[in-house]
Amino acid sequence: MKIINVALQIIPLSSDRSYNIIDKAIEFIKSTGIKHLVCPFETVLEGDYDTIFEIIKKTQEICFENGADELIVNIKIQNHKLNDTLIEQKIGKYS
Repeated sequence: MKIINVALQIIPLSSDRSYNIIDKAIEFIKSTGIKHLVCPFETVLEGDYDTIFEIIKKTQEICFENGADELIVNIKIQNHKLNDTLIEQKIGKYS
């Protein structure tokens, strides 16, 4: 199955202005074992399309369970017709 990259940004709208809601979402992403990179404004996920979008769906549910009243979700997808799309290809030279 072909590998894609998805940048996921979730902005929870809530009276709780702490990072608690996002911390819970990131904890869940880590628990899935999927390759990911937490960045200041988004988290990049690497894996097959269906797995990533199941994780995105569950991540939103976790945000609601932890106090979000509403979510703004921004998703960027990098997908190649024939080849895998890997985080390492884009930032490996900077590590």
